[in-house]
Amino acid sequence: MNDATQDVAADDGAEGAPVQNDLDAMLAAAGAPAAVLGQRCGVIAIVGKPNVGKSTLLNALVGQKISITSRKAQTTRHRITGIRTLEQTQFIFVDTPGFQTRHATALNKSLNKTVMGAIGDVDLILFVVEAGNFTLADAKVLSLFKPGIPTLLVANKLDMVHRRAELAPWLKSMQERHPFAEFVPMSAKNKGDIERLFGICAKYLPEQAWWYAEDELTDRSEKFLASETVREKLFRFTGDELPYTSTVVIDKFDEEKSKQHKRLVKIAATIVVERDNHKMMVIGDKGERLKRIGTEARQELEKLMDAKVFLELWVKVRSGWADDEARVRSFGYE
Repeated sequence: MNDATQDVAADDGAEGAPVQNDLDAMLAAAGAPAAVLGQRCGVIAIVGKPNVGKSTLLNALVGQKISITSRKAQTTRHRITGIRTLEQTQFIFVDTPGFQTRHATALNKSLNKTVMGAIGDVDLILFVVEAGNFTLADAKVLSLFKPGIPTLLVANKLDMVHRRAELAPWLKSMQERHPFAEFVPMSAKNKGDIERLFGICAKYLPEQAWWYAEDELTDRSEKFLASETVREKLFRFTGDELPYTSTVVIDKFDEEKSKQHKRLVKIAATIVVERDNHKMMVIGDKGERLKRIGTEARQELEKLMDAKVFLELWVKVRSGWADDEARVRSFGYE
């Protein structure tokens, strides 16, 4: 199966003016990015309850798939940073897990900690909800927002609303809940809506030098993207049969020299489940389901990394891992 420098000069108009030769100041200035007139750059948190389309929105904004998606709620488990540079503005989007309100497991506590960390120090928040809908879970997320950070109400999945007139009373009720800076009805799948959202977000970002190179798309490693890709295929091929607590751990990620390929990457990964019957579910009849998971993950990783990929998958049972804080951390969660 396939796993500044700062200018240092005397004042020409003042005889004997001191030369600024403080070494520490020079070094500090040299390490800072040169400010470019007109450049904007800032961090934008994408926040909402599980399964409102946050990851789909991030991928559309970045222009490439960097955050996994599935119909299963609570798919995103990590803070994923997506970067998009358009003209003079660099947008740094942070996709977060859906805020968990149902089960107080160690895993869910970790996910909520990630959400809280992401919204604490950003320039703008995109509060994603389903257009025309507002639940107790949405209210819980909204209650986390700190005053002073501008927040856009992103009414996603507008394409699913059949009677647009019904949105007017809903919007009025939402404006009474929170002083939203703007209301953005949209569909993450609509290219025109995505372009409009960029224009809206840009004016809330501070004028400062970009943080990343113009062509960077994410700060996440290929190893991380590999584990996420396998986990996405796992959920896709098991549907609602498999509990969301299942996870993927990368055991080996090696790039080797190859005469036949520009890049050759060998990956070994372990799918961790909580019960023996879950293991059999993942493996499937004569290993067919595990083989399909591996094949689709490998094919997607080859496109993503522009490399030949060999992927080896294993399935192991670790009962109760999602409620074991030490094991949750060992599996890469905060």
